[in-house]
Amino acid sequence: MSDAYETLVGHSRADLLLHVSQQMSDHRFQHVLGVEATAITLAQLYGCDPDMAGLAALLHDYAKELPDQVFLDLIDQKHLDPSLKLWGNNIWHGVIGVYQIEKDLGITNSEILQAIARHTVGSRDMTLLDKIVYVADYIEPGRDFPGVEEARELARRDLDQAVAYATARTIAHLAQKGIPIYPQTLETYNAYISHLKKK
Repeated sequence: MSDAYETLVGHSRADLLLHVSQQMSDHRFQHVLGVEATAITLAQLYGCDPDMAGLAALLHDYAKELPDQVFLDLIDQKHLDPSLKLWGNNIWHGVIGVYQIEKDLGITNSEILQAIARHTVGSRDMTLLDKIVYVADYIEPGRDFPGVEEARELARRDLDQAVAYATARTIAHLAQKGIPIYPQTLETYNAYISHLKKK
C-alpha cells in the first residue's frame, strides 16, 4: 500500500502516517485509521481505486485539530467566500483543510482533495470516491451511536442509500441541537433523497 500512495502523491504510507499522527490526538488518529480501512473495503466493493480511497481517507481529518485562526487566515489568503468565516471547524477542517494539506504535503491531486473537502458536507454531485470517504467516515469501526449498524448495512448494499441515511441523520442531529446546517449539506440531502425516489 505504501508504494501505491507514493506513486499517487509522492509520499509513502509510513511518511503520511507520521505527518498525520503529528497533527492530532491519538484518539483522532485511530479514527483516521478506521476510516482508511473502511474506505478501502468500500472501494473494493464498489469498483473504486482502493489506493485513492485509502489515501483520501487517511488525510480526511488532517486539519481537524488545527486552531481556528489557521482557517480564518486561509480564507483570506485563498480569497475564499468570506461567509465561510461564519462557520466553524466541523465545516472548515474539510472545505478549507485541503489548502493546508496542499501547503504541508504538496498534494495537488484534485480527486483526492475534493473527496476530503466534501467528507463532512457532501455535494449534490458526489463522485464515487467522494461517497466512499463520506460514508467511511460515518461508519468506521470506532463509531458507536444509534443507527450506525443500519448505516453499515446500507453501505454494504447501496452506497447512495448510505449517503442519504448518513446525511439525514446528521441533519436531524444538528437540528435537534439547534446547530445551523451548512447549505451544501442540505443540497446533498435533497439530491440524494430525490435520486433514491427516482430509483
